[in-house]
Amino acid sequence: MKPDQLWTKNFVTVSFINFLVFLIHLLLMVSIASYAIERFAAAVSTAGLVASIFIIGALIGRFSAGRIISDLGGKSVLGFGAIFFLVVLVLYFLAGSLPLLILVRLLHGMAHGVVSTATGTIVAQTLPQGRRGEGIGYYGLSIVMASAIGPFIGILLIHLVDFKTVFLITALLAAMILGVSFLVQAPSHPALVQEEEKKSHRFHLADFFEFKSIPISAIALVVGFSCSVIIAFISLYTRELHLEKAAGLYFVVSAIATLVTRPLAGRLLDIRGDNFVVYPCLLIYALGMFLFSQANHGVFLVLAGALIGIGYGNFMSSAQTIALSATIPRRFGLATATYYVFLDFGIGIGPYLLGSLVPYTGYRGLYVTMAILVLATVPLYYFLHGKKASLKPPAP
Repeated sequence: MKPDQLWTKNFVTVSFINFLVFLIHLLLMVSIASYAIERFAAAVSTAGLVASIFIIGALIGRFSAGRIISDLGGKSVLGFGAIFFLVVLVLYFLAGSLPLLILVRLLHGMAHGVVSTATGTIVAQTLPQGRRGEGIGYYGLSIVMASAIGPFIGILLIHLVDFKTVFLITALLAAMILGVSFLVQAPSHPALVQEEEKKSHRFHLADFFEFKSIPISAIALVVGFSCSVIIAFISLYTRELHLEKAAGLYFVVSAIATLVTRPLAGRLLDIRGDNFVVYPCLLIYALGMFLFSQANHGVFLVLAGALIGIGYGNFMSSAQTIALSATIPRRFGLATATYYVFLDFGIGIGPYLLGSLVPYTGYRGLYVTMAILVLATVPLYYFLHGKKASLKPPAP
């Protein structure tokens, strides 16, 4: 294998696993609330809890996985995580009450957090340093593709089959994840912690977080927080504007815009440095959010989707690359976990905190506020990372 080769068998295999993990997550995310209402006569608020408690589980899984990967290595954690993942997906069949369903959703989130953190770590450790931004960009397309396909399949299935069939399909996909995980090879950079290091401190925050990755992760938290209200309220917002058909196109166009531009953005990150990509991404995302807030025709909503796909989509892969580049390969697991814990937290709390503003601002006012918030992340990025990054040349 050439030292700068990107499309290795390992890279493709791990990216495929990550695609399946997020496909299952998004497929169930759009259907599980309906299942809770239909099967257990749950209130709408309780059904929302069934869907969203997954995020809490993912935070727990990522928080734990980063340290375990540092101790055991990414491949071992991926193997154990894939087994756990399959067991949890089978438990959906056995969840005969609402509390049990909530517990299974929590466990599913934990399994999701463990497996996706392991795949992200393995990819980071096997990518050539000079093409890490490009590689993370391509790897992130596995999530973009799952985001475009998963909700569509989920909505389609709940209209065509019963929920037991939905659970059977997701369990079979989980079994595929377990089978494919055996094909993954150990990364070239071992993640094992030296024994004397483990004995020197039994508990320390540095065992669970990579502090060098926190500045860019904090930016990702704010950006994820702002974008969370699009997913949460787009159906209500577009219904108010009588643009329901355009809402479906929004996600398709946003995904296509990310798919087309991310490889270029990743390569530019490697060649020209962090700031060359991040500043335009934040400005394009803010413009897209403002256009989204002012949409009065389907064309403007779809155009906003393209801008947000370019800005938000490429910022996220760039931020993950920056979080990894801040540390050494042995701590990539902690860096990956740190980045996703912050991001998931922002996405998870956004709809709850910002939803309370809607009675006062309306949906348009809420999205205008988010556009302003995104603009505010530009100077925040400068002080937390951009100023330092401007003094450092990109990797050769």
